[in-house]
Amino acid sequence: MLLLLLLLPVCWAVEVKRPRGVSLTNHHFYDESKPFTCLDGSATISFDQVNDDYCDCKDGSDEPGTAACPNGSFHCTNTGYKPLYIPSRWVNDGVCDCCDGTDEYNSGTVCENTCKEKGRKERETLQQMAEVTREGFRLKKILIEDWKKAREEKQKKLLELQDGKKSLEDQVEMLRTVKEEAEKPEKEAKDQHRKLWEEQQAASKAQREQELAADAFQELDDDMDGAVSVTELQTHPELDTDGDGALSEGEAQALLGGDAQTDAAAFRDRVWAAIRDKYRSEVLPTEQPVPSTPELMEPEEEQPPVPLPPTEDEEDEEEEEEEDEEEDTQGQGEQPKEAPPPLVPPQAASPSEEDTMPPYDEQTQAFINAAQEARSKFEEAERSLREMEESIRNLEQEISFDFGPDGEFAYLYSQCYELATNEYVYRLCPFKLVSQKPKLGGSPTNLGTWGSWAGPEHDKFSAMKYEQGTGCWQGPNRSTTVRLLCGKETAVTSTTEPSRCEYLMELTTPAACPEPPPEPPADGDHDEL
Repeated sequence: MLLLLLLLPVCWAVEVKRPRGVSLTNHHFYDESKPFTCLDGSATISFDQVNDDYCDCKDGSDEPGTAACPNGSFHCTNTGYKPLYIPSRWVNDGVCDCCDGTDEYNSGTVCENTCKEKGRKERETLQQMAEVTREGFRLKKILIEDWKKAREEKQKKLLELQDGKKSLEDQVEMLRTVKEEAEKPEKEAKDQHRKLWEEQQAASKAQREQELAADAFQELDDDMDGAVSVTELQTHPELDTDGDGALSEGEAQALLGGDAQTDAAAFRDRVWAAIRDKYRSEVLPTEQPVPSTPELMEPEEEQPPVPLPPTEDEEDEEEEEEEDEEEDTQGQGEQPKEAPPPLVPPQAASPSEEDTMPPYDEQTQAFINAAQEARSKFEEAERSLREMEESIRNLEQEISFDFGPDGEFAYLYSQCYELATNEYVYRLCPFKLVSQKPKLGGSPTNLGTWGSWAGPEHDKFSAMKYEQGTGCWQGPNRSTTVRLLCGKETAVTSTTEPSRCEYLMELTTPAACPEPPPEPPADGDHDEL
């Protein structure tokens, strides 16, 4: 294009006679020695009707130099700059539309010819663009060479990892076997430890239950005849089964299994389980004997039993008993004071004491330590294998990725670029994702993840498509098209939203620079061209 602009002034120096407003390429249609045929073929008129300020052709081709036809076109020659077509209705409207002023030949408006100045600025711009293209293409060739070397190194690294993977897989399987073998005696020892502890727990519990049953039998056997009768059982109304607050003779006999009385063995085996949860001791319990401690367990002090807090009725009873005690003190020979209120049986030890399994013995702990060491080695090797497999997948993906005809876009793969606007910071990570984050803080919004190259068929690598971003409110998922432009630097230069939830971003990069055309000849060379 630069070469064309440099040569155009020479070409336009040769003037070809043609009607006003007709381009050089169409001048052969306007032969003043022949009748004129409309360019759309709609009519043939005498040539003197061309540019007579009356529209004879439907397509307006008979009035290229006047404003008679609303659909006509006026050609600005613009010698020294770029030729231009304007609508015929702009001719002689008092506004200079052509840089050479030829559109205002009869309006009285004086138009300055600015074509040479515009042409000079255009040539400077094209020269700058040509310089950017030349430098960008030079950098592009370096990028291509860098990718070739990097690709070879990555392929070499991939082969090394693939070879090492087999060795590491064998090591993982070996360590898995060692781990499984170490876990067998560990499991057996731990199971045996738990079994022994549970047996001791059960025995201790059974012993405590027998002691509680024996104490309750002794308390209930008021006449100490070695048996608990219906009458004796009725002294404990808290054992009431029908909710009327009193233990009837029938209820008491039912608790004794239908018998009038029961001995200690039957009481322990049949009766105690039925009344245990409701039964309250008649006296404060003395210090409970500490059950025999198995060798496997560390000695523990059993906590003293804690009585349940008294109910409102019991509090009233206590107040009445205190008053009775005062009266007994004042009056001699009166009735003896009543027995203390019923108390709950001793509570079992707290869960923190009872339910905590004692430490493992030395041999069991040695099995556990050996198994844990085997597990740690296996897990470390397995983790190393996963990391190696991930590295292999990443290398395979990168090596096989389409980075352009010669891999010129490969350097973008591990980079990210940002552009800050008044409201947002836009972030592009090529071949990965595009995001948008408010400048004043907040979570980033996904504007799309890598989809594919999206340029036209003849220039596939001129655009990228990022799809399936965060969904818009009652709208589609966000997406972004990234246009790749030639530049010496790699940078995001603009971001817009042409339509709702669809973004357009421009990225300058040397990888997008085409091979520049040969430089134009120096000034003064071959002027005859």
